[in-house]
Amino acid sequence: MTQALPKIVTFGEFITWYPENSRVRYELHNGEIVEMSQPTGKLERIKGFSTAELTLEFRRLNLPYFIPNQAIVKPPERESGYFPDVLILNDVALVDEPFWEKSSTVTKGTSIPLVIEVVSTNCRDDYYLKLADYEEMGIPEYWIVDYAALAARKFIGNPKQPTISVYQLIDGEYQVSQFMGSERIISPSFSELILTAEQIFNAGQ
Repeated sequence: MTQALPKIVTFGEFITWYPENSRVRYELHNGEIVEMSQPTGKLERIKGFSTAELTLEFRRLNLPYFIPNQAIVKPPERESGYFPDVLILNDVALVDEPFWEKSSTVTKGTSIPLVIEVVSTNCRDDYYLKLADYEEMGIPEYWIVDYAALAARKFIGNPKQPTISVYQLIDGEYQVSQFMGSERIISPSFSELILTAEQIFNAGQ
């Protein structure tokens, strides 16, 4: 039985509390445990396709990267912990991660070449909370895959349409480029990647 916790908890308490083999996924948002909604089949297909395409690319480039199944991203200055939909890690950099071996947790942007969130019902978290935290951590590249055009018009334009927003860290701040339809995604981390927004969206069908 999972032990009850007070409403506001530390990251350490969250890790200790987290139920083993849970069929429910949780994240910690500023000290509050948040139950994540069960992902749809479309979301899982998009995650799987994106993972496969990016794995092929970093293996082709012979980079020391891998995509973990259940790693946590913890912003150093917050009592938060996120499970991104797709997380690329630099294996070489993990030697400097103090919580990696014990709890599969990363806290440094240098360990994370690229992170992807696929938008579901919690789109505000992706566009506000996680965007700010990933920027502060210094993660060089962050994709938001909004396959159902759920975000507000100020994020994806008017009329709303499925959009992939690629945030690149420049001088400590994210600058965004957006891709739709048959446009080829320009990835700062993988400049030779040949992948269109449409291919990712179609993977969810």
